[in-house]
Amino acid sequence: MVCIFIGGKMLQTKEKDVQKTEFRFLDHHNHYSDQKIRRILRDVKTFALVGASTVWRRPSYYAMTYLQHKGFKIIPINPARAGDTVLGEKVYGSLADVPHQLDMVDIFRTSEEALEITKDVIKNKDNKGIKYLWMQLTVRNDIAAELAEEAGLEVIMDRCPKIEFGRLSGELSWLGVNSGIISAKSLKSPKHD
Repeated sequence: MVCIFIGGKMLQTKEKDVQKTEFRFLDHHNHYSDQKIRRILRDVKTFALVGASTVWRRPSYYAMTYLQHKGFKIIPINPARAGDTVLGEKVYGSLADVPHQLDMVDIFRTSEEALEITKDVIKNKDNKGIKYLWMQLTVRNDIAAELAEEAGLEVIMDRCPKIEFGRLSGELSWLGVNSGIISAKSLKSPKHD
C-alpha cells in the first residue's frame, strides 16, 4: 500500500495504481523556508484571489483587505459574483476574464476544487504571466501541485499570504496570533530588502 495526500486526507491505494498516475506525496511541500516565502511575497505585485467573497466577515475578504493595505493589487475571482465590486476591485468570473497580468493565483477554495482551478491556472499562465500558485490554509492537493510544478509554476500549499506577510514582518495586531517574533527593533517587511 502507498499513501497519497489530497485535501488534508491521507488516502491509501495499491502501488500499481499510484504507478499508473505517477502522483505521490510531495515531501518538499511539508515545510517552506522563510527565505522562500519572503522571496515570493517580495516578487508578487498583483494576484488573483480565486474564491474571493463580497461578504465582509468571510476570511477571503479580510485577507484581501489586509493585503491591499500592504500594497498588493488583488483581483477577486468568483463566478457567482462576477461584475460586482469588492474593496474597489471588479470581481471576475474566471482567470481568462481578467484583463491584467497576474504574478500569482491564490486558491481560497477547497482542496478538492484545487485540481480544476490549477488546471485553469496552467491554461492561463503564459497569457497572464502567472509564476506562482498559492493554496490557502487547509488547502493541499499534491496532484495539483505536481501538475503546476511540471508546468513551471512555483507552488505554496496550506499557507496564507496574509499570515505569512504578517509573521515575517513581525506584525501581531492584524493577525490575532502570536508569531513568536517579539523585538524592540523594527523588522523589515517582506516587500522590502
